[in-house]
Amino acid sequence: MAEGCLFCRIVAGEIPSDVVYQDQEVLAFRDINPQAPKHIIIIPKVHIASLAELTDQQQGLMGRLIILASDLARKEGIAGRGYRLAINCGPEGGQVIPHLHLHLIGGRRLNDQLG
Repeated sequence: MAEGCLFCRIVAGEIPSDVVYQDQEVLAFRDINPQAPKHIIIIPKVHIASLAELTDQQQGLMGRLIILASDLARKEGIAGRGYRLAINCGPEGGQVIPHLHLHLIGGRRLNDQLG
């Protein structure tokens, strides 16, 4: 847990969240400021600041996050029509919270442009 990290505090149960999935390694919860009808944040429970800090040893963890996103898209009823899976990296990449996280977004037609 990184001191002051919002997502680490959610993992620790210090901040409530609308959890849709969790296990020993990952946590998924609904975004409090959704950009679409379905907007789920998927995080590793271990603190990794961003994609830029990933190591070869974390390939399996990243695979789990992506497969979980696909599973959640099916459970949320958005897999058939499509969805977006986004990972922002660093301030110029749009990353607001310095804890690696995936955005699963869907439930409406998304614009074709990123950003």
